[in-house]
Amino acid sequence: MLEHGGRLRQAAQQYGIAEPDWLDLSSGIAPWPWPIGEIPVRAWARLPETDDGLEDAARRYYDADELLPVPGSQAAIQLLPRLRRSGRVAVLSPCYAEHAEAWRKAGHVVREIGEHEVEHFIDSLDVLVLVNPNNPTGRLISAVQLLEWHTRLAARGGWLVVDEAFMDNTPGLSLAAHSNRSGLIVLRSFGKFFGLAGVRLGFVLAEHKLLQLLAEQLGPWSISGPTRVLGTACLLDNAGHRRQIQRAAAASQRLLELLTRHGYAPQGGCALFQWLACEDAALLQRFMAQRGILLRLFEHGSSLRLGLPSEEAEWLRLDQAFDAWATERP
Repeated sequence: MLEHGGRLRQAAQQYGIAEPDWLDLSSGIAPWPWPIGEIPVRAWARLPETDDGLEDAARRYYDADELLPVPGSQAAIQLLPRLRRSGRVAVLSPCYAEHAEAWRKAGHVVREIGEHEVEHFIDSLDVLVLVNPNNPTGRLISAVQLLEWHTRLAARGGWLVVDEAFMDNTPGLSLAAHSNRSGLIVLRSFGKFFGLAGVRLGFVLAEHKLLQLLAEQLGPWSISGPTRVLGTACLLDNAGHRRQIQRAAAASQRLLELLTRHGYAPQGGCALFQWLACEDAALLQRFMAQRGILLRLFEHGSSLRLGLPSEEAEWLRLDQAFDAWATERP
């Protein structure tokens, strides 16, 4: 299994600090979980139905013609490579490591490239995969550029796969409205924006034929009844969407300013996290962990990703920890 953020229990055991005493900033998940309303008993007692309104709510929320609910976008990441014969795949890196891993495991020839290398390789590729906004760097590529790449790939039967797990805060920049085009596949995560990662829900936006193939791989009842009820309610909560977008943007800006004030100006980020590359990333991550603050370390490239604190006490704790780092660092 690849390394991911959110391994709080492991950190608690390693550092001898009880789980409730941690400030977990290791995952780019909104720290304000959506309120969970009453879930009818029938959602637990009956097999899930696919005409209960979830797909309609998702189509409106994402502005997409066709989509397929999946048990977390991770499920789609692992299944999509199985829908093509072995070919040449490029993944814009650094990014969420599961993408390259899934294509390699399915027998494809995978090359991890930088954005500046796309022009050199694109006309020899079968698939180009990228995360937008990127995780962990926050890099954002314009829709105009992405659609130009898609056109070149699709002309030869190729795919452009765009993971928009962190796009909910900037919906106007999404490719969702274009996802009915052949060879364009957009992945959306539910848990990050709605702060409900444990729900395990995501969506694939693509043309009908591809979604049918993916649905066959998933099999029936892949989304539980309670998840469908909860997901529908969240996707229809327009006032809640506006509130979440506003407070995430404010918190992300505040985090940027806090880090900059302590001499660690982020090199990138988005509405749900900030990213900084620094030579002492591993030392800083360990220093914070010893004080019960969990950050996501990327050893390759020596960088850190910091999620958002949720309340004033957490902001103060992080600020004080950086003050201590300034005086006690090795």
